[in-house]
Amino acid sequence: MTAPEPRDTEAARPATAHEGVPGGPAPAGETVLSRAYRALSIGIVSVVVLIAFEATAVGTAMPVAARELHGVSLYAFAFSGYFTTSLFGMVLSGQWSDRRGPVAPLTCGIASFAAGLLLSGTAGAMWLFILGRAVQGFGGGLVIVALYVVVGRAYPERLRPAIMAAFAAGWIVPSIVGPLASGAVTEHLGWRWVFIGIPALVVLPLALALPRIRSRASGPVPGADGRDRPASFDRRRIRLALAISLGAGLLQYAAQDLRWLSLLPGAAGAALLVPAVLGLLPRGTWRAARGLPSVVLLRGIAAGSFIAAESFVPLMLVTQRGLSPTLAGFSLAAGGATWALGSWMQARPRVEPYRERLMTLGMVLVAAAIATAPSVLIDAVPAWTVAVAWAFGCFGMGLVISSTSVLLLKLSAPEDAGSNSAALQISDGLSNVLLLAAGGAAFAALGGGTVTHAATEATGSHPAAFAVVFLPMAGVALLGAWVTTRLRSPAG
Repeated sequence: MTAPEPRDTEAARPATAHEGVPGGPAPAGETVLSRAYRALSIGIVSVVVLIAFEATAVGTAMPVAARELHGVSLYAFAFSGYFTTSLFGMVLSGQWSDRRGPVAPLTCGIASFAAGLLLSGTAGAMWLFILGRAVQGFGGGLVIVALYVVVGRAYPERLRPAIMAAFAAGWIVPSIVGPLASGAVTEHLGWRWVFIGIPALVVLPLALALPRIRSRASGPVPGADGRDRPASFDRRRIRLALAISLGAGLLQYAAQDLRWLSLLPGAAGAALLVPAVLGLLPRGTWRAARGLPSVVLLRGIAAGSFIAAESFVPLMLVTQRGLSPTLAGFSLAAGGATWALGSWMQARPRVEPYRERLMTLGMVLVAAAIATAPSVLIDAVPAWTVAVAWAFGCFGMGLVISSTSVLLLKLSAPEDAGSNSAALQISDGLSNVLLLAAGGAAFAALGGGTVTHAATEATGSHPAAFAVVFLPMAGVALLGAWVTTRLRSPAG
């Protein structure tokens, strides 16, 4: 791997040696599956696989659960509840990991995630089901940021692209098997077993990973001056985290109800959200300042534009081309493999000098895939065009998403890895909900019918309602291609 370009002082400092953290580069020839890293790698990737399986399986069982609990009108809140609490969990996990190490937030996060699944799986009313999803989201927010901190502390820089590629590969099998397994369990055993069965699978990954995490990544990291950071949390950031969670929830509620009265919660949500976002993300994020702010901004642009567009693909194929929900879902199945392929490619040592160029290519592919998808609204265009386009788009996402994680850890001082990882995840999640809300509002305004989630049926959908979702999202992705030119910090 070639030497990186000069970077600003604090952001460029390599991980310092401290108790439990390797201080130097990995010996030549070591991989993430070498003896020193094998148990840790298998353990944390297994946690990612279980989270991926839950994400794909629960979405399949959710409509049946809402119908049996007589809560179809509250269906969307089962998703928004997860998102809003996960934002708070991300910020808390960043603070917790930086000051006391990632072990506690990781174990508490997995415990909360499992408790939320059990609460939802045993719920007798829809409000209890939504409460369980909120508890689960809080745990998910704790876990994802803690995992990033573990990678930043336990793996040398040379091995980080490979473990990030392994995270992406962990979604391949769940994305294909998850919906089928969940459908079969829901049909033969009942939807509750989809929620109740997953927590038992968490024990083995934890048993593998925790001893290695304690030995390699436990405890606080000294600050830039060599002194230990205060053990107490930054109360201002915690308040901002609460504001961003509440603001996002109010905006989601307003976007789902297009009456004039919904402007009030929408305005209140924006008033809470804007200052909280400015306080939690790196300074200069919204103007694409070079270096870390642009990395965080790119993550949000890439994830938000792609996920917002992808949410409407099955709906478009079912309502406009007459495909069954199963076939519409399988049109996206190849994307899991190509996403992992893109992530694997960015992990090759030979491509490190060209990382930013590959990320530019990735965003161009994402924009092209999103712009191509609505072509199937023309009857002469084969429906499989979407599957091909989305495979290329997912390849581009694999190049971009894993690279943003690698660059974030490279540009972060060790004592700030948790807070910066939280900022990356906040950018990802917040852009998802904002662009989904904007796309859903535009879709409904142009006669798209009632949309409560990604693949629910719509009545009377007009083709133009889909075009007004996909084409602006393609424009957002093209903006991301420009942001990729600003990822390197000015020379120190």
